[in-house]
Amino acid sequence: MEHPRELDDEALLRYSRHILLPEIDIAGQRRLLAARALIVGAGGLGSPVALYLASAGVGHLTIVDDDRVELSNLQRQIAHDTASLGQGKAESAARRMRALNPDIEVRPLAERLSGDRLMEEAAAHDLVLDCSDNFATRHAVNRACVAARVPLVSGAAVRFSGQLAVFDSRDAASPCYHCLFPDEGEASDGPCATFGVLSPLVGVIGSLQAVEAVKLLAGIAPALGKLTLYDALGGGFKQIRVPRDPACAVCR
Repeated sequence: MEHPRELDDEALLRYSRHILLPEIDIAGQRRLLAARALIVGAGGLGSPVALYLASAGVGHLTIVDDDRVELSNLQRQIAHDTASLGQGKAESAARRMRALNPDIEVRPLAERLSGDRLMEEAAAHDLVLDCSDNFATRHAVNRACVAARVPLVSGAAVRFSGQLAVFDSRDAASPCYHCLFPDEGEASDGPCATFGVLSPLVGVIGSLQAVEAVKLLAGIAPALGKLTLYDALGGGFKQIRVPRDPACAVCR
């Protein structure tokens, strides 16, 4: 994380509701402005994550997606609109982020990160948010974050069910994504296209990802070692404690 930035009068007004929170205050807002976050996916989860992190003043945001906006996306992917149809999702989301907050740096990447490129990008950021829609990408992002010792906020949503977890390989007690889901199984091209998803559900989970990201970057302890489950049909949340697997092939 870079050296904390000073806040001018306009920034003090823009972020005043954060600064009123003693857990954040001016020092925490400066940390947010100096922070670098990598958002993997600009779809249903990535949309609220991107918009909230931009509005919260996370100073350097990289958003990655190699897909283009389709009509079926607009039911839930609120970073895009009808005028965005056919455009790259990363650039479409970046425009909305810059419109919300022109004082931050937004870097769109229209590519599918993997291998050394994924590792390089993870290592260049203070935090990674996995907003992808398939197990292969989630496991690849997890491996990169463990290797780079960068915290990871992971979310998933399909049908009426969502889940959230925060992993930090710098903490000896923290599990990684592979500890929870050791069997990678087959890669999916997008379960929403197969099973459907309630449109506001991705907003709920993406917003929770943004909450944990802002907490971590501002210096507030995140919810490590917990899997948060949300049942939209029943309207209930449940948290499960998840220990680190000493035999995990990724983080042992």
